[in-house]
Amino acid sequence: MSSDSPAPVDGHASGRPPEGSTFSPRAFMQMMLGHGHGGHIGMRYGDHGDNWVELQLPYSENLIGDESSGVIASGPIISLMDNATSLSVWTAMKAFRPQVTLDLRVDYMRPAAPGKTVFGRGECYKYTRSIAFVRGVAHDGDPGDPVAHVAGTFIHVENFLG
Repeated sequence: MSSDSPAPVDGHASGRPPEGSTFSPRAFMQMMLGHGHGGHIGMRYGDHGDNWVELQLPYSENLIGDESSGVIASGPIISLMDNATSLSVWTAMKAFRPQVTLDLRVDYMRPAAPGKTVFGRGECYKYTRSIAFVRGVAHDGDPGDPVAHVAGTFIHVENFLG
């Protein structure tokens, strides 16, 4: 089997997660809130399912990119979606594996409304031994009126931490 052989979204190359594997996006975000970029910009855990994670980015004057309009800069929204989609991979795999963002395409539909929390929902819809495929949406209260759509890939980096 090649290193890029597909695995079902609910498992590793064997078709299922390793026995006893678990990953909690809620616990991971609680750990990260005290430090790191997500904590610095005020990102919060929202909810999750089997292969998706929703995070929140409460409005903050520190995140404003255009002072005259009060609109949040694009960088924090990209970070929100990068984190939500990354967490969705670990959630789908039910395990933490070192990975990096290979590609994250962001299609902005409109600016987020000033004063509103931005919600970012990321979904891992497929992963292989080395690549995970994700999509997501950012909105400020109405998922039917998105701020942005994202699509991307993450690459698993074995032995990355030593």
